[in-house]
Amino acid sequence: MQFYRNLQSPKALTFDLDDTLYDNRPVIRRAEQAMHDWLAEYHPCSHSMAREDWLRLKMRLAEQTPYLRHDVSLWRYEVLKVGLMQLGYSQEKAEQAAREGLERVLVVRNQIDVPEETHRVLAELGQKLPLLAITNGNVDADKIGLGQYFSRVLVAGRDGLAKPEPDMFAQAAALLGTAAQDILHVGDHLVTDVGGAKQNGFQACWYNDQQRQLHREPKAKWLPDVEICRLSQLLDLI
Repeated sequence: MQFYRNLQSPKALTFDLDDTLYDNRPVIRRAEQAMHDWLAEYHPCSHSMAREDWLRLKMRLAEQTPYLRHDVSLWRYEVLKVGLMQLGYSQEKAEQAAREGLERVLVVRNQIDVPEETHRVLAELGQKLPLLAITNGNVDADKIGLGQYFSRVLVAGRDGLAKPEPDMFAQAAALLGTAAQDILHVGDHLVTDVGGAKQNGFQACWYNDQQRQLHREPKAKWLPDVEICRLSQLLDLI
């Protein structure tokens, strides 16, 4: 654990989900594979589009409609819909297929093995302080067994613009009934979590389980208040 500022004793905690409470990287790889497997099985015309083509389409749609970056489920739906229309589907058929494809992806997206340590730490913290989650992703916290620990899970798109924008941080403070400076936000991302927290008046805990060095991180524009490498270290802060 490393302190960068004098940490005020928090009255509430907010948590990022993906890559903070579990390793999300293999989950995303499996979800992407599930989408392509589904396309190959049910929409064989998609064979004419390589994965790189789908990725370019995804980036192009985000440039045309920047809001899509704030709602990853809608973004994926639009990619599937537009891609299938480019392959000759009618809008109605493409929309139906896109809904089915998104549903298939979300099934895999919510197949996550949450570490027992995460459950233990959240259960113990929840006995001491109110906890709330703030995520830019589209995981269902209840389906992966984490919803029970939080008074609320704020999800980008449904609940406002993605971190580091102020929408969900402001909502979190209001829902917790706690001043921003008395909330400690815990997350792995130096921009969306650390930057978002500090820009919106929260204290920031950088979860760094990858042995990264802050002074070598190009995205480290905001200094966290504290850095931890294990979630259990939070128990020593409370």
